[in-house]
Amino acid sequence: MQTISNALFFISNGLLVPVVILLLILFLRALLLAINFFGDYQQRKKTLEKTIFINDSDRETIVEGIKGLEAGKNLYLQDLHLLLENQHNDAYCERLISNYEVAAHKNLGQARILLKLGPMLGLMGTLIPMGPALVGLANGDISTMAYNMQVAFSTTVVGLVIAVVGIVTLQVKQRWFALEMNNLEYVDKMLRHENK
Repeated sequence: MQTISNALFFISNGLLVPVVILLLILFLRALLLAINFFGDYQQRKKTLEKTIFINDSDRETIVEGIKGLEAGKNLYLQDLHLLLENQHNDAYCERLISNYEVAAHKNLGQARILLKLGPMLGLMGTLIPMGPALVGLANGDISTMAYNMQVAFSTTVVGLVIAVVGIVTLQVKQRWFALEMNNLEYVDKMLRHENK
């Protein structure tokens, strides 16, 4: 039994370095996501102002509004143009909206990964150094115990920061995409209604 517990102890201690490296990588990804999120927020604000005409219940206003939009690389605006151009093709329009939903789901993937992996790796980074800290305490080596406790608490904090960035961006982006999906479906129905 002693051999098995020693093997487990060495395996868990060997995982500390990869866990810390993964936490640092995820922390950098979380910083990049937060910076990109701010840029996305500014872009969405402008897009919302440009597409305010969608709230109108008049088909002609919607058609003229879409014609006046410059899509650029914005997938949502591109899809509005494609809905207008292909309004007589029901199957294409339904597929277009479904593809937008898939693209939105893919866009949320990084936030979901941060939300799930951040706390897991943070917990691993907390528990792994606790073993050597307890050994240090048992041997009266307070400096070893203090160092390991410092590692344990810092990995927890980093993991939670990663999760906070993940959950905030995920929640807000889900609302953005839900609104855009709703708008695409509304425009599609308005364009098809007149074609029947």
